[in-house]
Amino acid sequence: MDVYGRMKELGIELPKAPAKGGVYAQAKEFGQGLIYISGCVPTIDGESPHGKLGAEISIEQGQECAKNCMLNVLAVLEKKIGDLNKVKNVVKILVFVAGTDEFYQHPQVANGGSQLLVDIFGEEVGAPSRSAIGVNALPGNVPVEIEALFEVI
Repeated sequence: MDVYGRMKELGIELPKAPAKGGVYAQAKEFGQGLIYISGCVPTIDGESPHGKLGAEISIEQGQECAKNCMLNVLAVLEKKIGDLNKVKNVVKILVFVAGTDEFYQHPQVANGGSQLLVDIFGEEVGAPSRSAIGVNALPGNVPVEIEALFEVI
């Protein structure tokens, strides 16, 4: 399956890879064909919701933020490897969700990013192992941040 053909079918366009926000590597190769992508926030074209799940941000908005985080992750990955058809396996994602003390639906928010991967790469390659972690705050008051690990050929 051609990843770009599938994205076109789904009406998905990758944004330009986001600029680095500090002193770190956005993508780091290690081992045999493994690439770690540093945390990406949901900001696309300078736009992102701000606030916390359980307060200003609904679960549906949080899922959209997770999807946008994943689009940024994929943009960084594509910039590193040149072609998303080289993805052999989405190994793991770690989803950080900024929420109120009473918010407990982190996995439902994370589904926005996971579902995008499954939609693009299919269940076998795209369904990652994952963790969804609640945090008090994220950079720039964004509600979601995602980092990922990919296996590539």
